[in-house]
Amino acid sequence: MYRFSVDKNHRLVANWLFFMAFAVFLMVIVGGATRLTESGLSMVNWNPVTGALPPLDETAWQKEFSDYKTSPEYKIKNHGMSLEDFKGIFYWEWVHRLLGRLLGVFFFLPLVWFWARGQIPRGYKLKLVALLVLGGSQGLLGWYMVQSGLVNEPAVSHYRLTAHLMLALFIFAALFWTALSLRRPEPASGSRQFRILTAFALVLATLQLTMGALVAGLKAGHIFNTWPLMDGSFVPEGLMSFDPWWRNLLDNAVTVQFDHRLGAYALTLVVALLVWRSLAESFELRRAAVLVAAAIVLQMVLGIVMLVQNVPVSWGTAHQAGGVIFLAALI
Repeated sequence: MYRFSVDKNHRLVANWLFFMAFAVFLMVIVGGATRLTESGLSMVNWNPVTGALPPLDETAWQKEFSDYKTSPEYKIKNHGMSLEDFKGIFYWEWVHRLLGRLLGVFFFLPLVWFWARGQIPRGYKLKLVALLVLGGSQGLLGWYMVQSGLVNEPAVSHYRLTAHLMLALFIFAALFWTALSLRRPEPASGSRQFRILTAFALVLATLQLTMGALVAGLKAGHIFNTWPLMDGSFVPEGLMSFDPWWRNLLDNAVTVQFDHRLGAYALTLVVALLVWRSLAESFELRRAAVLVAAAIVLQMVLGIVMLVQNVPVSWGTAHQAGGVIFLAALI
């Protein structure tokens, strides 16, 4: 059985970190919706302090809109857009950035409070400071990503988008893992074979999430909107058409979608093996394995529906959320 800590400080800090992990989960969902609504390049300025408030009068809105008109996105894709339409995409990006600021406040202030009162458990101060630094780095990386879409082409670098999403997922995982270590300091670890299989599933999940981020960055979900075949074939035309060959793994939308599909099949198989192996483990681990299996089935269904529907905002956002839920279940 899990041995839950009854220490008050452990419980308080763990609950705070669980809350922060959930807040990052919401941040990832809003970030996905911002990308799918093509709103991420609507704010061409980064003002960490004054940017916390949206334009409050007509003059401020006209200034913001005027700045946007200098961007490649307006010139190439949205020329002639009305101010009202601009407000629609602006608010998505503004909410996304506002959540990022609030996350910083919700982490920094309680950290100072717990630190000053001596309530941070032994061995956790450095971990929490590292999480704070990671959060700040995520804000800088987000602006670095946006900048790539403000130069020539109205699209952000898919490399930078992938890095931005994967850092967000790493922060989520670190928060969730640290919170669990406080609440469950002695979890049932299982046999060596079960631990190895779980670790392998986590590595494979990381690769799959990375491929999903590349799919999003290349908008590869908008091609081959059929399942299980791609344009009537399991192996689609154009799979390895880039030279040198390794560029196909990162830059070829056909290859990236194909790899993401294969990754889903491989991960599902590993999870099935995990469930099978859990039959020889404790009840807690059997229950955990079933939870992971339910999460991967949900994510597969969301991915298939999203694909055949040509990635609408609703299903695309749900699929991104499903990836975080699966990661949490696996952790």
